[in-house]
Amino acid sequence: MPARIRTVVDPRFPAELARLRSERGLSLRDLARLGHFSKSYLCDLESARARPTCEVAAQLDTVLGAGGVLTALVVDAPAVTTPDDDQRLAHAIAHPTKLDVESVHLIADVLAAQRRLDDTLPAPMMLPWSVPQWRTVQGLAADARGPAAAELHAVAAEWTQFVGWLHAEARNDAAAIRVLGEATDEADALGSGLLAAQALNFRGYLERQRGNPRGIVRYFLAAYHTPDASLLQRVGDAVQAAHGYALLGDEAAAVRLLGEASDLTTAAESTAPPATAYWLSPTFSRMGLGLAYLALGDQAAAVDNLRAGLAGLPADQRDAEWTQEYRQALETAGG
Repeated sequence: MPARIRTVVDPRFPAELARLRSERGLSLRDLARLGHFSKSYLCDLESARARPTCEVAAQLDTVLGAGGVLTALVVDAPAVTTPDDDQRLAHAIAHPTKLDVESVHLIADVLAAQRRLDDTLPAPMMLPWSVPQWRTVQGLAADARGPAAAELHAVAAEWTQFVGWLHAEARNDAAAIRVLGEATDEADALGSGLLAAQALNFRGYLERQRGNPRGIVRYFLAAYHTPDASLLQRVGDAVQAAHGYALLGDEAAAVRLLGEASDLTTAAESTAPPATAYWLSPTFSRMGLGLAYLALGDQAAAVDNLRAGLAGLPADQRDAEWTQEYRQALETAGG
C-alpha cells in the first residue's frame, strides 16, 4: 500500500529527458556538468533505473530550457495514510483471515484518493502504481475472511473498474476491454447495479474514443438499462447513447433518448450521486448533451450545453484529461 508521500513519475519521463537532451545537442557529460549531476545518475534516469524527485525534474527543466515539460511528469502525491495506518494495512495483508472493518475503510480511502488524483494527473502517470495496489487488494479480497470480507469485495470491484477506466483514458484499448470485462463480472457477482452500470459506461467511453458509434450505443444503452443503476447514472447513459444514435444518423432514436434523459433529470434533481460516481450531476450530463446536439447538427444547443457543463465542473476537475474531448467539441461547435 502507499507510503505517506509518494513521488509519482510518468513512465514517459526517461524518453522525454533523452529527447530534450539530444535536441539540444548535449551529451550526458555535458548535461551533468551544466546541472551539477553525475553522468551515471543521468544515465540511470534515462534508462529508468533511477526515479527523479520533483526538485531534480525542475532543475533539469531549467538547464534544458524545457518550459516545465519535465516538471509536469513528476508529482508528489498527497499523504493518504499515517504510519499507524500503514502498519494496520501491512498486518491485514499478512493476515487476511483477521481482516477488520477499519482496514477496509483505509483501503477505500486510498482508492478514493486515487480517483481524485485522476482529475489532476494523466492516466499513464497513475497506472504504474495504481495497478500493483489493485492487484494487492484483489489478492487480499480473495483470501479475506470474516464480517469485513464482503465490504472489501465491493472496494476491490470498484478498484477494478477504476483501473479499467485508467487504461481506457490512456488508450490501452486491449487492457481496458479486459479489465472492464472483469469489472462487470465482479459487479454482477456482488449484485451491484451501480458498479455494473459504471463499468459499462466506461466501456462506452472507450468506444467513443475509438470512433465506434455502434459500440457507443451498445454499451451506454446496456448501462442505461442495468437494474438498480442510479438516476444520475441513467441520465448520463441515455444522453451518451443518444450521441451514438446521432452519429449513426438515427435522429428519431437520439431525440427519443434525449427526451427520456430530460424526464430523468427532473426526477434526479434532488438526488445525490452514488459514491462510486461522485462526479455525476445534472450539470455534468450537459457535456454529453453537447456532444449529442453537435452530432445532430444543432450548433447553438451544443455550445450552450458544453459551456454550461464545463463551467459547472468543480475546480479540481476543470483541467482533467477527460475534459479535453468536450473542449474540442466546443471549439468544433464554434464556441
